[in-house]
Amino acid sequence: MAWRIEFEEAATKDLAKLDKTMAKRITLFLRERVLSLDDPRGIGEALRGPRLGEFWKYRVGDYRIICKIEDGALRVLVVRIGNRREVYR
Repeated sequence: MAWRIEFEEAATKDLAKLDKTMAKRITLFLRERVLSLDDPRGIGEALRGPRLGEFWKYRVGDYRIICKIEDGALRVLVVRIGNRREVYR
């Protein structure tokens, strides 16, 4: 299966706000670790709760990548990227 990674506008803005080394580390993680899997749920963790239950998170240092995994479209949609203290608000 060939999964794709796409970014929502908010996630693109979040990535642009980060320093270049962290932004590169996050994009490298998505390309090398997530896209290499047959199922992107092989790593990371599902979020819980009524509002966040449909999302998945990946951890890169102190930063979290919040995604929505769409099986029908074979797409990992990055919704938000941020520091672990602030990204869930």
